[in-house]
Amino acid sequence: MSRRTEIGLINVTGLVQGLALVTFPAASSIFTSPQGFGFSASRYGMMFIPQVALAILASSFGSRLAHRWTLKRVLQAGVSADLVAMILLAGSRRLVDVPDAAYAMLLVATGSLGFGFGAAVMAMNTYAQTFAPGHEDRSVLVLNALLGAGTALAPLFVAIFLGAGVWWLMPLMVAAALTALLLLSTKVPLEASRGNVANAASADRRPGKFWLFAAAVFIYVVVETLNGNWSGPYLTGERGLSAERASFALMAFWAMVTVGRVLFATVSSARTGPWIYAGLPLVLIAALQAVSHANGEAESMVAFGASGLGCSAFFPLCISLSGQEFPQLTAAMSGTLVAFYQAGYGVAAFGVGPLREWAGVPFHTIYSWGSAIAVAMFAVAFAVAQLRRPVYE
Repeated sequence: MSRRTEIGLINVTGLVQGLALVTFPAASSIFTSPQGFGFSASRYGMMFIPQVALAILASSFGSRLAHRWTLKRVLQAGVSADLVAMILLAGSRRLVDVPDAAYAMLLVATGSLGFGFGAAVMAMNTYAQTFAPGHEDRSVLVLNALLGAGTALAPLFVAIFLGAGVWWLMPLMVAAALTALLLLSTKVPLEASRGNVANAASADRRPGKFWLFAAAVFIYVVVETLNGNWSGPYLTGERGLSAERASFALMAFWAMVTVGRVLFATVSSARTGPWIYAGLPLVLIAALQAVSHANGEAESMVAFGASGLGCSAFFPLCISLSGQEFPQLTAAMSGTLVAFYQAGYGVAAFGVGPLREWAGVPFHTIYSWGSAIAVAMFAVAFAVAQLRRPVYE
C-alpha cells in the first residue's frame, strides 16, 4: 500500500470530520427556533458540555491509547463515535415534540461527537506530521484545510436541506461517508507513526515552552467558536436574517478558513510560518469589529469571511510549530493541544448563553469584546514567533 494512499485517506477523513463537527452548530436555528426544538440560548450552549468533556478526555489520553491499541485503532474509534453522533442527531427529529427527551438524546450525540473529534483529530494530525518529515507545516495545513472545507460545506448542506424541510438528511449523509471511511481504513496499514506514539506515551511532563502553544490554542478557539457556534442566533435574533441567510454567513466564515489554509500552505516555510502565525490575530481584531457592526446579508458574509481568514491557519500552525519544537513528542503534543482546543470551545460554546440571558449583553457587544480576546491571542502568538526566531535566523 503506497504512502500516497494513506495520506489520501487521512485527508479525506479530515474533510468528513469537518462536516460532522459543524453539523450541530450549522443546525442551530433548528435547536433554538420555536418551530424546531425551541431550546433557550443557555440550553443550546449547555448542549455542547458533553462534547467538550469527552473531546478533552479522548485527546488527552489518545496517545496512551494509541501506544496500547495502535494509532490506527484510535482513529477508527474516533470515526465510529462520529458515526454514532450523526445517527443520534438524525434520530432526534422523531422527538421534536418531546423536547426533554430530544435534549437527552442530543446530549449523548454531542458527547459521542466530542470523543470522535478528540480521538480522530489527534490521530490525523499525528499522521500528517509523521508522514511528511521536513514538510510538517504544509502537511498539517493541507489536512486542516480539508477539515476546514468540511466545516464550510456543512452550513451550505444544512441550508439546502432546511429549505427542503429535511434537515435530518444532513447527518445521515455524513453517517454514510463515515461508514465508507471505516471500511476503507481496514485496508490501509497506517503504521508510520508508531515510534512517535511510543515516545509520546512515555512522556509524563510537557516542556515549559509548550504551554505558550497551549495558551494560544485556548485563546484562539474562543474566537473561532464565537464565530462558528453563535453566528446563527446572532444574525437571526439580533439582525433579523432568516435561518437560510444566516447559514450563508457561517458558510462564508468556514469557506475563508479553508481558503486561508490553502493560501498559507503554499507560502508557509520555516522562516515565514511563525510570522504568519503572529499576523493572523491582527486580522481578527479588525474583523470582529466588522462583525459587531454588520447589518444585512452581504455585510455579514464579508465580515464573517474576514474573521474566517484571520482564524484560518492559526490552529494548524500551532500543531506543526509545536511538533517541530518537540519532534519526539508529536502525538502527545497534538493530543494536548486538541484538549486545549476543546476547553476553549467549551468556554465559548456555553459561556455566551449566560452572558445573553442573565447579564443581558447583546450579541454585537460580545463580538466587539472578541477583539480584546484577539489582542491577547496576538500577544501569545508573537511570543511564540520570537521563541522560534533563533531557529530560523
